[in-house]
Amino acid sequence: MAVKIRLTRHGRRHRPLFRINAVEARTPRDGKILEMLGHYDPIEKDKSKQIVLNTERVKYWLDKGAIPTETVAHLLARCGIKTKFAEQKKARRQRAKAIAKKKGVAVAQPAKKDSKASGE
Repeated sequence: MAVKIRLTRHGRRHRPLFRINAVEARTPRDGKILEMLGHYDPIEKDKSKQIVLNTERVKYWLDKGAIPTETVAHLLARCGIKTKFAEQKKARRQRAKAIAKKKGVAVAQPAKKDSKASGE
């Protein structure tokens, strides 16, 4: 059984609240969960209250081989929990940038908003 740590969406329209859950990989986004590990409230102003985690259980699931999604890995990093998957992805991204720079290919940068281009 492959386990993932992912978000499930709760709350009402325009007021999202996400629960951080350990689920079997084949279940749908809001399907059956194995264990609730915490919650994430993106609207909360106080950064310390935005992410609430049971870190002991999160570490337990990570030790058992659970794979966090990209978003959850980012949230875990904000709480100080490093995952090997996030570190591997960062290393792959840096390696790809180095190869692209060596070939002389422009590395994709986030587009800047230009007030002239948008017609304002």
